[in-house]
Amino acid sequence: MADQAPSSTNGFVISEHTLANGLRVVLSEDHLTPVAAVCLWYDVGSRHEVAGRTGLAHLFEHLMFQGSASVPGNGHFELVQGAGGSLNGTTSFERTNYFETMPAHQVELALWLEADRMGSLLTALDLTGLDNQRAVVKNERRQRYDNVPYGTAFERLVAMAFPEGHPYHHTPIGSMADLDAATLADAQDFFRTYYAPNNAVLAVVGDIDPEQTLAWVEKYFGSIPSHDGKRPPRDGVAVDRSAGARMSEHLVEEVPSRALMAAYLLPQDGTREADAADLALTILGSGESSRFYSRLVRRDRSAVTAGFGLLRLSGAPSLGWLDAKTSGESAIEDVGAAIDEELARFAAEGPTPEELERAQAQIEREWLDRLDTVGGRADELCRYAVLFGDPKLLNRALDKVLDVTAEEVRAVAARHLTPENRAVLTYEPLAEDEAEDAADNDAENADEDVNA
Repeated sequence: MADQAPSSTNGFVISEHTLANGLRVVLSEDHLTPVAAVCLWYDVGSRHEVAGRTGLAHLFEHLMFQGSASVPGNGHFELVQGAGGSLNGTTSFERTNYFETMPAHQVELALWLEADRMGSLLTALDLTGLDNQRAVVKNERRQRYDNVPYGTAFERLVAMAFPEGHPYHHTPIGSMADLDAATLADAQDFFRTYYAPNNAVLAVVGDIDPEQTLAWVEKYFGSIPSHDGKRPPRDGVAVDRSAGARMSEHLVEEVPSRALMAAYLLPQDGTREADAADLALTILGSGESSRFYSRLVRRDRSAVTAGFGLLRLSGAPSLGWLDAKTSGESAIEDVGAAIDEELARFAAEGPTPEELERAQAQIEREWLDRLDTVGGRADELCRYAVLFGDPKLLNRALDKVLDVTAEEVRAVAARHLTPENRAVLTYEPLAEDEAEDAADNDAENADEDVNA
């Protein structure tokens, strides 16, 4: 077992260890409250998937709660919740994570559960379990994407921003066709390839004894064999669009109001430019004091909402996500023109000292709120370890944001927040008679589902 000395530079005490099988372990002791978080990140997300098998990473997130050799069925939930803990898992473009927050004296249980499914899920995985969770994921897609207003907006914008063939072209939810096509052999191969200790980082944060915790990690995870068959993800840094590639789409759907949404390509996470972009988007579109809200909602009264946020990506350009819903009969064109005016003004003048100070304070508050929980801290330690190779970067992240200058914020906006660097999606509500027909069709389809 390879160990690194604990570090407490300007923040939390962090120690790193690597088991013989390659599992990286990050521990951070904090006795403020009698709870601890166990967080496990696997270095696999939708960017690792291949054409025709999208959605496997997210499907496997569900399969990991389907049962393992020692814990059948829903036992993982039952044991954690029965011990007074909470748990979940999520999937993104770049990783899949699993996490539990436990009373401090139940940390060993969480470690055993995570090790059991890492080491033995394949023995319990069968076609019945795969079909069960496939149906769950398909239903999740219907409820969150296909059957809600604006539900496919993110998927459509991502597909335009990252062209066909780019590893980030599809979102983690996957397509219905690919979910149907996934076989038991596909799932087994996916697990063997990516759910190996040398493709994971385990963080344990909170009211722990580091020496005892590390002994439990070695006891439960140490015998799980490593796997060297992982295929590296395709390069996502370059975004090469063919001439004439479609970068805008107009939809007429059953939505409550007209809307304009856009995705801008911005600097990769982990760079100083990404921090500058975060500040720019905060000033432009975060909260009621932002420029977009002041212009579109308060002054022009052409919109009821106007927001701008950053989706940080480390293996591809990050995405600046703009979302404006119109007010009454306001024209989309007027909203779009006002947004472009504000972006051009910001690119020319940059933020005022007061705006920059307020944005830095807002990001600082959000960051400290996240680190205030053991679960948030464990997740960030895993993020920095998996995506950037060093969990101790957590202790310097805020200082980097607070060090960004007004000129850097202006420059990143001038360089990236331009009409040529975005995908645009607009929505128009159905006419009243068309909306009634759509509602009737939905009711008929619901009856068919029930009858089936």
